[in-house]
Amino acid sequence: MVRICPGLAAVAVLAAGSPAVAAGGGPASRPAPRSELVLTYMAEAGYAAAVKLTCDPDGGGHPRPAEACATLSRVDADPARLQPADRYCILLYQPVTARLDGTWRGRPVAWTHTYGNGCEMSRATGVLFAF
Repeated sequence: MVRICPGLAAVAVLAAGSPAVAAGGGPASRPAPRSELVLTYMAEAGYAAAVKLTCDPDGGGHPRPAEACATLSRVDADPARLQPADRYCILLYQPVTARLDGTWRGRPVAWTHTYGNGCEMSRATGVLFAF
């Protein structure tokens, strides 16, 4: 014979309906919001490229997604905060516009900057636009 204690039955019913239990343990166990970004660059010389980058988990069409996501993580998805590499670029004006659009950890992000040439873009953004 199975005995049900009324007090324990009430606790079990309340716990089963609790959002913390239903969600798997509360806010600490929720996964971080996924990041989905589109990175593009376009040169006035007529060439352009675009890739999708996902972070958390890292992936998409970017050739080095883990490095690109780590770079964005360091600057909270604001490429303007990146420190340029210590190298020189030629003084040739061939403008290239880099653009980042999408969602970073649940919030919308958008950034655009025009560089004097592809070397300057690479120097300033590192792996982000290396595709």
